[in-house]
Amino acid sequence: MRTIAKLFGRSPFIPIQTHMDKVKECVNLVTPLTEAFMKGESEKVESITEQISKLEHAADETKHDIQNALRKGMFLAVDRSKLLDIISLQDGLAGKTENLATLLTLKALDCPDSIQPKFVEFINKNLEAVDAVTEIVKRLDELLESSFGGAEAQQVAQMVHRVAVLEHEADLIQRTLLKIFFAHEADFTHGEFYLWLRIFRQVGELANLAESLANRIRSTLELK
Repeated sequence: MRTIAKLFGRSPFIPIQTHMDKVKECVNLVTPLTEAFMKGESEKVESITEQISKLEHAADETKHDIQNALRKGMFLAVDRSKLLDIISLQDGLAGKTENLATLLTLKALDCPDSIQPKFVEFINKNLEAVDAVTEIVKRLDELLESSFGGAEAQQVAQMVHRVAVLEHEADLIQRTLLKIFFAHEADFTHGEFYLWLRIFRQVGELANLAESLANRIRSTLELK
C-alpha cells in the first residue's frame, strides 16, 4: 500500500492506470477462454478460468490498496470520490470476466453453427469497447499535464464518444444474436437455454461497463 501512496504523490492517475493494467490482463483472457469453450476443450477452459480468478484477485487487492490510500486524506488534483468511482468500474470489468469464466465451467455446452459466428462477433465488439476505454485511461496523465484542456482533452472526448458507439454496436449485435438464438430454442434443453442467456448477458456487461467507465472519466474531467 505504501507503493500505491507513493504513486499518488506523482499523479492521481498512475495508481488508476496500474490497476487498469491488471484488469486488462484479466480481460485479455476472454478470447482464449471462449475459443477453448467453443472447441469443447473443457480442461483448457478450467485452466484459463483459474488464471482469470488469480488475476481478478490481484486486481481486487490493488483496488483495496488504492481505496485505503485515498482515505489517508492526501491532497489530490482530482476529487477522490470520482477516483473511487473510476476504480470500482474498472474492477467491475475484471469481476464480469471472472463471472463469465465461471459460467463457462458449469456445463459442457455445444456452440452450434447457427449462433457461433454472431457470438464471436459479439465477444469481439465487447472487447473492442474495453480496449477503447483502456486507451482513455492511458491518456489520463497527459490530460493532467494539459490541465484537462486543449487539443488533448478534445481528443479524449472523441475517444469517449467512440466507446459509446462501440457499446451501441455491441447492443445491436446482441439483439441479432438473441433473435437467432430464440429461433433455435428447440435445439436446447431448458438448462442450456438459461445458461446461454446468462453467458450472453455477462459478455454484454463488458461493453456496458466500458461505456460507464468512459462516461465517469469524462464527467470527472469536465468537473475540473
